[in-house]
Formats: sequence, structure tokens, C-alpha cells
Amino acid sequence: MLISQDGDVTVTNDGATIIENMNIEHPIAKLLVELSKSQDDEIGDGTTGVVILAGALLEQAQKLLDKGLHPLQIIEGFDKGCKYALDNLDEIKFDKNNTEDLKGAAKTALSSKVVSKYQDKFAEIAVNAVLAVADTARKDVNFDLIKIVGKVGGNLEDTQLILGIVLDKEMSHPQMPKKVTDASICILNIPFEPPKPKSKYNIDIKSAEDYKKLYETEQNYFKDMVDNIKKSGANFIICQWGFDDEANHLLMHNNIPAVRWVGGTEIEQIALASGGRIINNFKDIAVEKFGKAYEVKEVNLGTKNDKVILIELCLAKKAVTILVRGGSSMIVDEAKRCLHDAICVVRNMIKEPKIVYGGGAAEISCSLYVAEKADNTSSIEQYAIRAFAEALDSIPISLAENSGYNGIEYLANLKTKQIKENNPCLGVDCLKKGTNNMMIQKVFEGYNSKKQQIQLATQVCKMILKIDDVIKPHDLGENSF
Repeated sequence: MLISQDGDVTVTNDGATIIENMNIEHPIAKLLVELSKSQDDEIGDGTTGVVILAGALLEQAQKLLDKGLHPLQIIEGFDKGCKYALDNLDEIKFDKNNTEDLKGAAKTALSSKVVSKYQDKFAEIAVNAVLAVADTARKDVNFDLIKIVGKVGGNLEDTQLILGIVLDKEMSHPQMPKKVTDASICILNIPFEPPKPKSKYNIDIKSAEDYKKLYETEQNYFKDMVDNIKKSGANFIICQWGFDDEANHLLMHNNIPAVRWVGGTEIEQIALASGGRIINNFKDIAVEKFGKAYEVKEVNLGTKNDKVILIELCLAKKAVTILVRGGSSMIVDEAKRCLHDAICVVRNMIKEPKIVYGGGAAEISCSLYVAEKADNTSSIEQYAIRAFAEALDSIPISLAENSGYNGIEYLANLKTKQIKENNPCLGVDCLKKGTNNMMIQKVFEGYNSKKQQIQLATQVCKMILKIDDVIKPHDLGENSF
């Protein structure tokens, strides 16, 4: 439970979120925060694992320093240990590229999360969302086309994938049509109101005729705007700015539903997904600039004043929205974070369809391989290489302890099994299914994610080992420079 300085409460087990919200003062700890952010930005998952591994490497480095090894010798040893571990990952990776494998990877990412009870449903949503927008030719996924919207109410089971865009808005006038089929969407970046002069001005109204003339001028301005839109053939308006009440009234009478105060990011997403263009001047309104959608409708989610606009099945490019429901805002926020991790895992699998088996199986296999290489090294670096192997054991030990086992004993048995059976797929039975074979349990994670974890943790540890002095602001005297 994280409590901010403003008193806001966040309940999460997402490593990146925890580290990001902690009030960290120690400079080395801040480097670990940056490490977690790098893993989150590059891969999107594995943020907890990379920090645990980096911490274990630093712990091993401290022991080696106490024994008298020079930091450069430790760095050389860790470098070789990292290389051996990555060589072993290349040997134990498997090719996976069908939909079931993608779901398996997403389920593994979700198994340690708050939503683990609904991991099947959430994994399917994550896979379908990514496949809907994936560019299979380029093996790329545009995350701008996947939007996650959270609404408090209902429960996690009510979370759904919508093939289109969800706006947390309602029609600008309650009497406007609530549904438009075969919509031509006019996307405006201009307000429905009379133009304001850039310089100061005064209007002197000395009689009723003057007031009437001003009123008619404004009326004609609004009528021209609405007539211009109606003649162009648009039957739905999305505007980034507000409407004057008079303009809103005229749009309602002309049966043109509209949504106002839509955010800039959402406007861009709608334009991208529907194939429309953002219009900055009423004179530029033309049918070829309109976005297309099969259906636009206002939906009430069942709770008080909880309405959303669904823009379904956009034509030009597919865009999807995941509508997350939950009993409280904290549950909804955590579910959104979980889905983000699952989506990132699936995206990485599409980019690089290779996996290693989870449950700490890959780390145990790498640890055994690195330790074997250390035994065959004649220089003093063998101590650092062996320490790297021991640091890799921190992941399966943590998994075993979190699952209620004796970590050291469980790891020793697993290592013996892996050596005896020559099977790199044996890991911690976190789900208590009665087998350590992660291939049978279908627990696996992306090869890219595991490779990145080992590389980033090693790089940060090497950088810290090279520090020989820390200079704080109050250490600097007047004549320091």
C-alpha cells in the first residue's frame, strides 16, 4: 500500500509502480529506480525481476570486495557471467508463434498479479487487442491504437474488449439521437462560438434595435456553421472545444449528434483510427476529411450518470478499447496496470516469437551453466563468475518463498532434478499443480524480456562498481571550483 504526500492510496504489486511512487533518497537506490523504468519502457514487464537480480548482484559484489577482489576483476567476471547466461538462453529458447502460445505468455505475466483469478479472461482480452491492431508484415504493434479505459462499477469479470474507441463522454444535448449507423465523423479543433477579436473592443448598445441586430448577427453565425456541416453530409461531430448553448440547440434541432470537450490525445486517436482528418477551420469542412465508423452510440453502463460513447469498428485502421470495470478505483487502476503488462508481453512475443520457460527454470539453467564455466576458468575472475551464478538463483528462491516453500531447499532439489534429467524446463511449482515441468504447466515468458533483465541488471551493477567516490552538495567548499 503506497500513500502519497497528498494522502492518495495505491494498492499494487507492480514493481515499476511501487518503485516509481516510493520516496527514495539514496543515490544508488535511485539508479535501481531508473533500471526499473528502463525495463518498463523497453519491455513493459519483468520490472520486479530485474531489480531483484540487480540487488543480488550488488550483494554478491559486496562479498567479493570484502574478500579483496578489485572492482575491475569483479566487473570482468560479471561481464563473462552475463555472456555465458545469454549463450545458455539461446540454447534453451523455443519458437512460439500461435495464438495459444500468446495467451500462455499473457497468463504467465498475470499469474502474480491482483487479477490472477481472472487471468484467462484478461489474457484473452490482451491477445485479441494486440492482434486486432498488429502489423504482421512489420511485426510491429502501434500502442496508440490500444486504449485502456477504467470505469468504477460492476466487477472485474465485466471487463470487455470493444472493437473501436470509447469516449468517457455523453452527447452534448440530452435530446440528441443516441445512435448513428454508418457514421461520417466531422472532427473539429475549433469552438462553436463567434470569433473573438484579438484586440480589446467595446460595443455600445443604445437601443433595442441595436441589441436585436447583435443577436441576429450571432444567430446567423451559428446557423451558417450548422448549415455548413449539414450540407457537407456529416452526421456526427466530435469537437475538442466547447459549444455555445445556441449552437448546441441548433445541432439538436438538425438531428446532428455531437460530443464536446474531447481531449487532444483522443481526438488524434479517433482521426487515426477512423481515417479522418482534424479540421481547424469551418471553411475547410469537406466530405473527404470525415472519419468513418460503422456505428456510434451512447451507452449507459448501469451506474448513476455513467455514460460513454462507443465508436465501433472503425474502417481505415482497426482501433480497440479495453473497458475495465471494478468495485473500486484502486482495483480498476491495478487491473489497468496488469493489462498493460500483459499487452506488452504479447507485443514482444509478436516482435520476437521466442520464449523461455518460467517459474525460475531459465534462471536455474543459466546458473548451472555459468557455474560450470566458472569451474573451467583458471583466473581469479572465476570467483566473480560463480557469484554471478549465485545471483541468478535469487529469482527462483524468491518464487519458492512466495509460494510457501523453503527457498534454499527447494532450489537445491530443482538443480539436482535439472542436472539429472537434463531438462531446462523444470521450475518452481507456484500454482501447486504437482509438477515442476513448466512445459506441462504452460508457464513461459518472452525470450526478449529475460535477456533484457540479465543485460540491464549487469550493466547497472557494473556502473555502480566503478564508482569510487560520492560528492554531495554540502561537501563542496567555496573554493572547490
